[in-house]
Amino acid sequence: MANLTIVANIFARENQIDFVKEELLKLIAPTRAEEGCLQYDLHQDHQDPGHFLFYETWLTRDLWQAHMDNPQLHRFMEVTKDALENFTLHEMTKIE
Repeated sequence: MANLTIVANIFARENQIDFVKEELLKLIAPTRAEEGCLQYDLHQDHQDPGHFLFYETWLTRDLWQAHMDNPQLHRFMEVTKDALENFTLHEMTKIE
């Protein structure tokens, strides 16, 4: 079975960019230490600094689902709920 790729697009409200970035950065080290996490990279758009993107690779979908139930991710969603404009997740599979 192929690894699971996740592309998460996070859009911060204009006046909340620095706060959202700080909170996103807090997710990196603990997530990279999780079982099944092969890649967890945060990016920030040059043209729209309020647009952040996580590019993730997980060994399996089940291990990614375990990550989605992680307390630090729930904490992030709670503390940033009023600071986010939009948040989308895309589950993908590398085809070549």
